[in-house]
Amino acid sequence: MEQTYKSKVDTWLGVVLVGVMVGCLVAFFVSVRSGDAAAVLAALPILVIGAGLPGWLLASTHYTLGDTTLSVRSGPLRWEVPIRAIRDITPTSSPLSSPALSLDRLRIDYGQGRSVMISPKDKRRFIQALEARRAEAG
Repeated sequence: MEQTYKSKVDTWLGVVLVGVMVGCLVAFFVSVRSGDAAAVLAALPILVIGAGLPGWLLASTHYTLGDTTLSVRSGPLRWEVPIRAIRDITPTSSPLSSPALSLDRLRIDYGQGRSVMISPKDKRRFIQALEARRAEAG
């Protein structure tokens, strides 16, 4: 049975992402009000990327435990981690880029030197469920 865990969102990061989205929306509406078609066309990609991507990350960052796979989703990014390949699960607060919206993270080491950092909202339940699947996978 699949279990999905939303990413924990640090307040400061949520404020930054929402601030970027609002700033892009304001800039777009200012360009629309100017009546200059060139300004609107220039502002449109900024709106789509600057407001769309942070919104997509906030809405879609989650981790799904299947019977044999950990699926990580964050906006347009996707990882599929075979549960059998997971070697270690370590708490970390590394600020390196990852599909995690919090610095309260877990580093999942798998395969040949690969890793992904995630930040499930309920780390304790996530780790218990993942460890149970690892035990079943043998």
